[in-house]
Amino acid sequence: MPAFTDTTLDRMARYLQLASLFRNKIITGDWPVGGRIPNVADLAERFEVARGTIREALGVLEDEGLIERFRAKGSFVRNTPKERSAHRLAIDWASLISAHEGAGIEVLEQHDLDELPAFAAGEGEPARRYTMMRRLHSRDGHPYLAARFILDQELFEQGPPERFRHEATLPILHEVAGKRIAQANQVMTIGSADRDMAALLELPMNAPVAHVVRRAIDTSGRLIYVGEGIYRGDSVRLEIALI
Repeated sequence: MPAFTDTTLDRMARYLQLASLFRNKIITGDWPVGGRIPNVADLAERFEVARGTIREALGVLEDEGLIERFRAKGSFVRNTPKERSAHRLAIDWASLISAHEGAGIEVLEQHDLDELPAFAAGEGEPARRYTMMRRLHSRDGHPYLAARFILDQELFEQGPPERFRHEATLPILHEVAGKRIAQANQVMTIGSADRDMAALLELPMNAPVAHVVRRAIDTSGRLIYVGEGIYRGDSVRLEIALI
């Protein structure tokens, strides 16, 4: 396999970014089904990239069955992207407990930790030992969340461990330690998918993702749970009541 150079990756990122942008134009109706899209030269000038980069981006959409290209006639929109089920991103503990009901879960990695990783440290007193499990969540056969949890090993053993291989984490945590949880918080930021995450979530590289970190601290001030999740940007919906 040939090595990827920085130039190759930059070029790959550009055409995938453009493919994502063009896909969104179809979703929003800026490029309606049946309509002719701007020609390659005009798109290359507008986005200040080489014509070959535009052709590669359009090729992605053609492979997805969204457009059809004809020599001398141009490119036409044939279909809109298949709508994915939106995951409602809960903003309270009670809703989080049932947020992943019905999701398929695949375990990607599991091991014990003597120390917390940097992103998880800083709040609460650390437990003596943790268990980390990394998992992929899917609905209707499509991945929407790549997540890992870091759980006080004593609580992990109470689960029992086998449950964490096919059930959502928070319902189990609520069962074994719900009365002990004194504080819980959630922080969400918006980012873009790197090459590994794009492959895992079946996304174009640099597509938008939502990065969520959750923590739970028990009544003794001990950090018993940290969860980190990367959601597909097109599969998450955040609802907040303003009044």
